[in-house]
Amino acid sequence: MDLLNAAAGSAAADLIKDGSEATFMADVIEASQDTPIIVDFWAPWCGPCKTLGPLLEEAVTAAKGAVKMVKINVDEAQAIASQLRIQSVPTVYAFFKGQPVDGFQGAVPGSEIKAFVDRVIEAAGGESPGGQLEDAVQAAEEMLADGAAVDAAQTFAAILGEDPNHAAAYGGLVRSHIASGDLDQAEAILNGAPAEISTSAEVEAAHAQLELARQAADAGPLADLTAAVEADASDHQARFDLAQALHANGDVEEAVAQLLELFRRDREWNDGAAKAQLFTIFDALKPNDPIVLNGRRKLSSMIFA
Repeated sequence: MDLLNAAAGSAAADLIKDGSEATFMADVIEASQDTPIIVDFWAPWCGPCKTLGPLLEEAVTAAKGAVKMVKINVDEAQAIASQLRIQSVPTVYAFFKGQPVDGFQGAVPGSEIKAFVDRVIEAAGGESPGGQLEDAVQAAEEMLADGAAVDAAQTFAAILGEDPNHAAAYGGLVRSHIASGDLDQAEAILNGAPAEISTSAEVEAAHAQLELARQAADAGPLADLTAAVEADASDHQARFDLAQALHANGDVEEAVAQLLELFRRDREWNDGAAKAQLFTIFDALKPNDPIVLNGRRKLSSMIFA
């Protein structure tokens, strides 16, 4: 065990090191001739630096050698900070072939750091682990769209084996089980979502799709509900049930239209059930879906009329 820990420590030291003005040329300029080097300019008194640094180290370590990192305390390297016109910390620069190729200032979310690292690797002509995983996610999504839910689930699961906090893969795994009709398994997976991604858009979308799938199982007969609404336009429960049945039958656009009409007639009916159901449908779709964009616009116009 000690040998394994020593080996892991040695590997981490090779990827991430403390630099200085004396070592900058060797650690950054010369080293970046072969591998992109991310330089974290920080200071001991800088609060955001204490948050950003570990996130950067985590992303660099996850890249498995495709990029390396050097940490430089600007209080001890003022000449370099001046030369690079660093006016605030944290400031991060990426070097390749001895030249700055990308960078940012201030603390940013972990997702943006990962995207930055992937971008640097790709700019240097490499293929980041993140890029490989995104390709795998795309392939799994195509499987799911083609009806191969079992194959998609296996691919999403393999991605999560590489990155347990990959929100898109987690949501995709849930949706694969929904597509297979295994709603209980989908719910179990959702309940086990890591805290880091439990509120991500992808996982929230999977929640919404599961809720709609459970509703579909209990949806009433479409023809009977249509007739009920036509017979009495003020029968709000029938219209709400019709919207659920329409969605269950794949007519999402008409389901939204019925819910908007219900909201127009009585927005407070059943504790605002029409609005809540609209948001569930919107959450289950992609944010740029025309049905979402059009539906949100119409709902907003009624709310603020």
